Amino acid sequence: MEIKSLKVDFDETKAIIIEEISRNHKLLHRHRLSQPQIHIGRDYHNDIILADPHICPNHLSIQLLDEQWKITDNQSINGSFIENIKEKKHAADQHIINDGDVITLGKSQLRILFSDHSVEPTVAFSPFESFINLMRHPMALLLSVTLFTLIAGAVFYLNTPTEVNFSQLLVPTIGMVLGFALWPAGVALVSHLNKHDARVMAQLGISFAFFNLMWFSDLLEGISTFNSASGSIIPLLVMFSSIALTFSLFWLNSYIGFHMSARRRIIVAASITMLLFGGSYLIQYSNKPEFNPRPQYDATIMMPSFLLAPSTSVDEFIKESSTLFDKTKKEALKK
Repeated sequence: MEIKSLKVDFDETKAIIIEEISRNHKLLHRHRLSQPQIHIGRDYHNDIILADPHICPNHLSIQLLDEQWKITDNQSINGSFIENIKEKKHAADQHIINDGDVITLGKSQLRILFSDHSVEPTVAFSPFESFINLMRHPMALLLSVTLFTLIAGAVFYLNTPTEVNFSQLLVPTIGMVLGFALWPAGVALVSHLNKHDARVMAQLGISFAFFNLMWFSDLLEGISTFNSASGSIIPLLVMFSSIALTFSLFWLNSYIGFHMSARRRIIVAASITMLLFGGSYLIQYSNKPEFNPRPQYDATIMMPSFLLAPSTSVDEFIKESSTLFDKTKKEALKK
């Protein structure tokens, strides 16, 4: 007797997409299945194999019956549940699947989508992509890191009161470079752990480019403070440029490493910036006493080249002062 295999015609329009997602609904894996019955569990004969130890070997099945997909829980130990925003969590057994339903089994979650499920509109490339691609180039990255190293070495040299040689500057300079490199490396690691592309070179290139801009902003702040009066608004404006650079750095870090909405990216970047600057200023002003009998004064000494306006000689200064005193004396005599 000849045994013939039975072939069931399956309508491809009834195919479903099963997504493995994390607890915060981040996509981990996606499966498109075109068959009338789907088995899910830890056993290797299943169509979708999950490694969660809280899931049974033959946990549940999904079957197409009367043009509808129906869930059957195979008497699993920990059960299967439907997560619904409008309703409370309920058992998934014998549940008729709706587009977008989320099934919880063990500590894992599956999202069910129909083949006609509409996808989000295509996201156009940001104009920042060309800048990011430029900064991630090995030559651009090497240039940024080299410039940062030279500036860091010069800062250490200027802030050291005693004479030092090159080898004594090398160790703290390299340590500072590695310390600053921890931030983009940490962002890339978190991005990788969240199942996104780490893009380590892009994170390093963007971060060190902005670190160099922050060095330049600090230099401008020193020059403006040196050349302006104590109540001038110019140093304050330069300080806000440092805050804007920091916000832009965190915004680009989020843009490169994570897929999030523009609003959420702005909130994250603004929160980290406020935490960084707000915390530093809070610590700075909390240590100040209410009354200081020995007030501090700005005794910063900078080179004459930092002067934005030309200075006068000693003789000219004495002559102008004498003229001022004579003028004041005449005004006093009139009264």
